[in-house]
Amino acid sequence: MTPGDNGASTPEDDDPFGYLYADGQARGAQPPSGGYGYPNSVSRVRTVGERSYGAQQPPQAAYGQGVPQQGAYGQPNAHYQAPETLPGGAPAGRRTAPPAPGRRGPNTKGLLIGAIAVVAAVVIGIGVAMINGNTDDDKSGNQAGTTPTHSQTSSPSPSGSGSAAPGELPKSDASALQLAGGATKATDVPGAKAAGGVYVTGFNQTGASVTWTVNGIPESGKYSVYVGYSVPGKDATATLTVNGTASNTPVGLKNWAHAAEGAYDKGWTKTYNWIQLDKGTNTIKLSCEQGNQCDALIDQMWLVKGWVNSSG
Repeated sequence: MTPGDNGASTPEDDDPFGYLYADGQARGAQPPSGGYGYPNSVSRVRTVGERSYGAQQPPQAAYGQGVPQQGAYGQPNAHYQAPETLPGGAPAGRRTAPPAPGRRGPNTKGLLIGAIAVVAAVVIGIGVAMINGNTDDDKSGNQAGTTPTHSQTSSPSPSGSGSAAPGELPKSDASALQLAGGATKATDVPGAKAAGGVYVTGFNQTGASVTWTVNGIPESGKYSVYVGYSVPGKDATATLTVNGTASNTPVGLKNWAHAAEGAYDKGWTKTYNWIQLDKGTNTIKLSCEQGNQCDALIDQMWLVKGWVNSSG
């Protein structure tokens, strides 16, 4: 090797940056080519999103030439592939959640049926109360009501006085009644329900009477007085007086037993009248007055609370 001859290669050929100098360019130095990480390679800076994985890479411009321009800001890039276009990528559209099942409103039909049932029950109850209510007006002056119906069921066993045991209403046999006007006691006719078969006879004459002094009435109000009697196959009547006030309606001593004429022993039955009593002591009188047909035998008298519609 002689001076001025450095062999086969020149320094600018060895200098990888010789192309940057004027003398290097005059000697034909060229910029290196190739990819990053390989000999004579230069890394190229890429715009975000430029590389497309799995797709053909765009051609690289030679050093010193302009890099292919990307689309303007906000414009789609020709080399960009959206994730949903790649295999296994995200779905093209957003999935919307299924609509929630509608909530059921209140069961207005059931509430309406329940309200109608309550109103119907109230109306029925009021109607029953009105039908069963006692529409009879109180009678003034302690008078008896209209002549009631009767039955022939057995009567309660009366005691021999005008007072009752606690909790019971008074009742009396004929032997405990006060007699006047020719009325007397007898036992000849069988069938009387009073103790010993005693009954009152001689009642079929004007002025005859039986008076019952009743003690221990618990409260003032409505009562029904029953009379046990017998008629000889025909109807009779009498006058009822309570605490000195006579009733305008006679006591109907009818032949409810359907006895044959003259058969006193077959004619035993009973009847009742509505009266008003005071608390404490009261007097009840059954008498034969002008206009009455009094052919009857009397054996018992007793009381029932209230104005009854059947025998007591």
